[in-house]
Amino acid sequence: MLKNFWKIALRQLVKQKFYSAVKIGGFALGIAACLLIGLYIHVQLSFDRGFPGADRLYRLTGYLNDNGSVRKGSGWQAPFAQALKTEFPDVERTARLMSSPLFYGAGSNQLRPIESSQDSYEQGFTYADSSLPDLFDFHMIYGDRAKALSQPQTLILSKSKADKFYPGQDPVGRQVILNDDRDHPWTIGGVMQDPPENSHLQFDYYLSLTGHELWKGEQQTWMASNYDIYVLLRPDAGPARLADRITKVIIKKYWIPAMEQNGVPDAQHVLDKLGFTLQPVSDIHGTADMEDHLSHVDRKYLWLFGAIGVFVLLLASINFINLSTARSANRAKEVGVRKVAGADRRGLVRQFLLESIVTSGFSLLLAIGLAAVLLPFFNKLAGTAMRFPWTAWWLAPGAIVAAVVIGLIAGLYPAFYLSAFSPVQVLKGNREYRRLRTRWSVSKQLRRSSVGRGARHSGLRSGLVVFQFTTSVVLIIATIVVYGQMHFILNSKMGFNKDQVMLIEGTGTLGGRLPAFKNELLKLSGVQAVSNSDFLPISGRKRNGNTIYRAGREKLDPGTMVQMWNVDVDYLKVMGIKLAQGRNFSPGLATDSQAAIINEAMVRKMGLKHPIGERINWGQGKGVPIIGVVKDFNYESVKQPIGPLVMMLGNWTTTVAVRTNTADIKGLIAGISKVWRGFAPQQTLRYDFLDESFAHMYADVRQTGNIFTSLAVLAVCIACLGLFALSAFMAEQRRKEVGIRKVLGASMIEVAGLLTRDFLRLVALAVVIGTPIAWWIMSWWLQDYVYRMTMGAGIFIGAAVLVMVIALLTVGWQAVKAGTANPVAALRAE
Repeated sequence: MLKNFWKIALRQLVKQKFYSAVKIGGFALGIAACLLIGLYIHVQLSFDRGFPGADRLYRLTGYLNDNGSVRKGSGWQAPFAQALKTEFPDVERTARLMSSPLFYGAGSNQLRPIESSQDSYEQGFTYADSSLPDLFDFHMIYGDRAKALSQPQTLILSKSKADKFYPGQDPVGRQVILNDDRDHPWTIGGVMQDPPENSHLQFDYYLSLTGHELWKGEQQTWMASNYDIYVLLRPDAGPARLADRITKVIIKKYWIPAMEQNGVPDAQHVLDKLGFTLQPVSDIHGTADMEDHLSHVDRKYLWLFGAIGVFVLLLASINFINLSTARSANRAKEVGVRKVAGADRRGLVRQFLLESIVTSGFSLLLAIGLAAVLLPFFNKLAGTAMRFPWTAWWLAPGAIVAAVVIGLIAGLYPAFYLSAFSPVQVLKGNREYRRLRTRWSVSKQLRRSSVGRGARHSGLRSGLVVFQFTTSVVLIIATIVVYGQMHFILNSKMGFNKDQVMLIEGTGTLGGRLPAFKNELLKLSGVQAVSNSDFLPISGRKRNGNTIYRAGREKLDPGTMVQMWNVDVDYLKVMGIKLAQGRNFSPGLATDSQAAIINEAMVRKMGLKHPIGERINWGQGKGVPIIGVVKDFNYESVKQPIGPLVMMLGNWTTTVAVRTNTADIKGLIAGISKVWRGFAPQQTLRYDFLDESFAHMYADVRQTGNIFTSLAVLAVCIACLGLFALSAFMAEQRRKEVGIRKVLGASMIEVAGLLTRDFLRLVALAVVIGTPIAWWIMSWWLQDYVYRMTMGAGIFIGAAVLVMVIALLTVGWQAVKAGTANPVAALRAE
């Protein structure tokens, strides 16, 4: 019996090639989209789970209530880790990580083997305790991971970097030079496998913290927070209970006494503002609101993409259901004959379900091939480097189960619908059709018959078409809004001029020759101004948080959390930042080395009515006077409000910013390259442009837009594919009716309107339903941005017109084809 069912299922697919292609192709597109989105979600949720002890490994995080604004962070003091081991028996091991590019060595460096004379720019540096490789189960190729970082001035590097500098060699014991500092070489203590893609630790170089201080006394101070601290708990420890104890013990015993010793005015109130949590390492990648130096994914977007993937699969399933029920008239006679021959309904249901599973199986095979082919394109869209899991144990059984489950779900309604035909009604309907086929009322009477009812206006089928186009409308509007927000970000006034600013990187190796380099650049035509500062108004650059007080009111007003930036006298000019009050730094005034320029956000935060001349300090002392106030500018993502900022003169020299005023950028770069070779012949010139770096800040928005665009196009294609096949079938079913109407004088436009009217009504209803849904979803999405676009009526009108035009073109082609056909051909058999 099963063999017979199988033959019938294959025969039906071959017999109805066009409709089978629509079913299988649409199904395959939907399943392929689901596979890619599912693979993406799986990878994002698999971070930091695949090593021993991962379930007991936590990162110490905290929250700070800064006058009503809650901030979350993971940076702590150097002695904190040892205090945890001393005070809490539940803590089995700890390890610290310091990846802030604020400090020398972390972030990026110029590196060369000690025997080489040519520097290479390298990224991915971090400082780490010697215990960290064990905690995260680093797979070592050379060296002992327990000892690799146990000595001062040692480092671990990844296999790809070892192959770059020491191909085919064991480099353990060899030395490298960072940033031309020949007096302090680093010894390679080990080589590790490249970090897995699903680890939040994406570093190629680990510098040892053994015997290392960021500045003198830094390892003992409780007044600077720069370290991520990882804690391995004992198996019976409770992380929530331990976090509460850490809050009470560490703050009271260590933190408050240190603050009081250093003259912090509101030290006793720190316990009211601060609390600790222990974050499982598996949650780090998915926590987007944490202030650290890592890349994250927002989990709500994962679930949103997952929901969209399911909806796309539903669209493909709807095509299957609609075409199966719409073509029921063509199979009604088969059902009638089978029932007369003795077939029961159960057997017919099994037959139709098997056909559905066969269709699903072919679709799944095609979908797997499509997903593998489209994966590189998807990786480019999502900014990932996923590989298709051909060797995964679950792929084959998962495909079989998926084919059966999807086939059963999609085929359940058509199977019960088709098997319910009464053989008497089917045969009677055929006799009635032969009797009434020459009468004008054939259309109306067929609609009333059970067979005609299967071929025409099914309420369920209409509802499914509405659902398809509602989903398409929502995705189209979402795509327009995402790209609109991207355009808003890139073209809004940020408070600084990001255009025509060239950033020369790696200038820290110039040391005392930096002023001479700056002067040589100013001699070039096309150079308007030059500034050296690592603090730039784009994410990923150096940041330095601090607490500032109004001098004389330290015990009256709470401290203000600010960014402290070191700049030079030309910084405002190069960045195009405007003064609102006061003046800029002056190179002729020595007193300006102890003066500050603040932004308007700080004026508001501290309640300064007349800021010029006011003095600010760090909790004690005379402090420094405010000589100027700049207009607010966005120095972080527009997802965040502009925070208080203090700028002071200082030396941070790894980046030189050059404001240009020439259209001959190639000529300018050639001139700068010539100057650079005169100062650093062993180092390749590296440069970027501020506007490009600014755009890179919002790569996640662009990726979201690309994904929405792809899914919207896919949803519209699947919906239109089903609509095209459905309209083609309806035109075929009404072929004789159209012929009669044309013989009686109906025009081509009237016939086309007859065949398109009902479909366009359904699409219009989908627009009405989908518009408020899209508005609600995208309003929720835009809430992440402090500065955001306004969703005007034009967005929704444009999406509605687009969908209506697409639907009209899809259905209209069949309608025009039917309207221009020769009625004689349709009625010849009559």
